[in-house]
Amino acid sequence: MRTLARLFGWLVLLALTGWLLTVVAVYLYGRRDEARPAGAIVVLGAAHYDGRPSPVLRARLDHALDLYRRGYAPVLIMTGGTAPGDTVSEAVVARRYAVRAGVPPDAVLTERGGENTLESMRAVARLMRQRGLEGALLVSDPFHMLRLRLLALRLGLPAATSPTRSSPISADPAVEWRHVLRESFSLPATLLGLTG
Repeated sequence: MRTLARLFGWLVLLALTGWLLTVVAVYLYGRRDEARPAGAIVVLGAAHYDGRPSPVLRARLDHALDLYRRGYAPVLIMTGGTAPGDTVSEAVVARRYAVRAGVPPDAVLTERGGENTLESMRAVARLMRQRGLEGALLVSDPFHMLRLRLLALRLGLPAATSPTRSSPISADPAVEWRHVLRESFSLPATLLGLTG
C-alpha cells in the first residue's frame, strides 16, 4: 500500500512538473518574434462585433498589415469561421479590414471553414500547397504562438511566428496569465489530438 501511495505521489509530482514546464514554455515562446520572409502571412481569427473586428482581432490585423507593408510576404491569409449568431465569418471581416487598409483584394485570401485552431491550420496548409506558397508567418496573440508553431510542424507547414504586442490581452497581466494558463491545458490536448 505504501509503495502504491509513493508511486502515486511521484506521478502527481511528474504531472505537476510537466504542466509547470508547459506554462513556462507557452509564456516564453510568446515573447519571441521570428518574423522572416514567407510565402504568406497567416492571421488567426478572433471575435468580431457585427462585422467590426474586436480589439483582439484588430491588434492581430494591424500587426499583420505592418509585416505586409514591410515586405515580409506578398499574400495575407485570414482565418476564422462563423460563431453562432454571426452573419459573416471572422476571415471575411479580417479581409474587409485589410482591403480597406489598402491591401489589394487579390493579395488577401480567406479560410473560413475552421471551427478551431487545428482545423484552421489544416485548411491553411492545404490552401498554401494549392497556391504554391512556401512558408507561413503566423500572427496571433503571444499565448497562442507555441501551439501554432507545433501544429504547423505537425502538419508539415514550414512556419515562423510573429506575435502582436498591441493586443488588449497582453496589456493586462492578469488577463494574459489567464490565457497562458488556459493555453497550458489546450496545448497538450491539441498535440494529442484530443481537441483543436
